[in-house]
Amino acid sequence: MRQRHSFHLDRAGHSVTVNVRSGWITETEVLVDGKEVAFHRVHGHGVYPLTLAAQLPEEPPLPLAVELKRTGDPQRPLACALDVHGAVHPMAERTGQ
Repeated sequence: MRQRHSFHLDRAGHSVTVNVRSGWITETEVLVDGKEVAFHRVHGHGVYPLTLAAQLPEEPPLPLAVELKRTGDPQRPLACALDVHGAVHPMAERTGQ
């Protein structure tokens, strides 16, 4: 059975979303303002911690990283954080999907 997790945060005037679909294959995508900017695919239920790098569409582009970690909590098995310029911001998990 596939599990889905979605995390979201508005930061620096941009919308950042991280979607994780896990099962036989785990796919993780990072969206900035609705456009895919990073993608990771692995067989199995994923290897964590996982860090994906991307950029915010600024002039010059602003690097960012998202990090996913296992929490050990069966209700919320993953946690996600956004790192922009060394400032780490926890990303809230969206529910009801």
